[in-house]
Amino acid sequence: MTTPKLQALVDAQKIYNDYTLRDDNINWWCGGCGNYPIQNALKRALSLEGLGRRDVMFCFDVGCSGNGSDKIEANTIHGLHGRVLPLAAGFKIANHKMQVIAEAGDGATFSEGIAHLAHAVRNDYPVLFILHDNQNYALTTGQPSALTPKCQSMNCAPEGLEIEPFHPLEVVLGLKPSFVAQTCSADIDHMTETIQKGLAHKGFAFINVLQACPTYNKFITHEWYLEHIQRLPEEHDPTDMESARKYAFSSDPFYLGQIYHNPERQNFLETVAHRDENSARLIDEVAHQDISRLLAKF
Repeated sequence: MTTPKLQALVDAQKIYNDYTLRDDNINWWCGGCGNYPIQNALKRALSLEGLGRRDVMFCFDVGCSGNGSDKIEANTIHGLHGRVLPLAAGFKIANHKMQVIAEAGDGATFSEGIAHLAHAVRNDYPVLFILHDNQNYALTTGQPSALTPKCQSMNCAPEGLEIEPFHPLEVVLGLKPSFVAQTCSADIDHMTETIQKGLAHKGFAFINVLQACPTYNKFITHEWYLEHIQRLPEEHDPTDMESARKYAFSSDPFYLGQIYHNPERQNFLETVAHRDENSARLIDEVAHQDISRLLAKF
């Protein structure tokens, strides 16, 4: 006899399988790359939440994380370097019934894309954003990024950079976010749980994934992370900003979990008052507009 719990697991496995590519596409990620467990955890989380391929839009930035766009059987779009967040926000505004997920690396996000990140947090777009934080530009063979530790030797900077890096959680917490979490590519179960929480959040969900890069950031491996990560204590209150800052800024250990959560904040779509009584998607409205006069000019 099939129990409801067993049936739910069967259904989740079917969704997971639907996301799996069935072709000869070659994986270009390096052996041991943190992108493998990140994508696995993402598929697991979506499956457990009952979100199938037709329910989700994946928006990828340029970089190693962006190469995930051709490694998953789903609706995907590959944007410009550092510009994935406005792309994702535009898609969500046009089709608010879809679950929109954006993924980018630390190089794109905290260099070219830092203004886009600031406004995504400020506007609280209903988008799940996964930051692949491997502390370097890996696709271009290991250049230091805005998150690379000071004086850490990298390919084009053997003696490192004499510049203090950004702290990703410090930056985002300073922008008055509604959801901030941290997880690690060395712990697939925790990644899955964290992504599920991000999917359930109604606004902009920022998830920082501490990611190993075995090829170019040899100083921080999965084994190193396992010795330096710790789950948030049960007494932590994610609605308390002071407590959030305390745990977010720690690096020995790095705390994993839901750092901050403001469930009362209105997201961007909820602030657009003139759309309150209109359940139609913008893409539906555009489809019903007569544009023959415009086309006649061409």
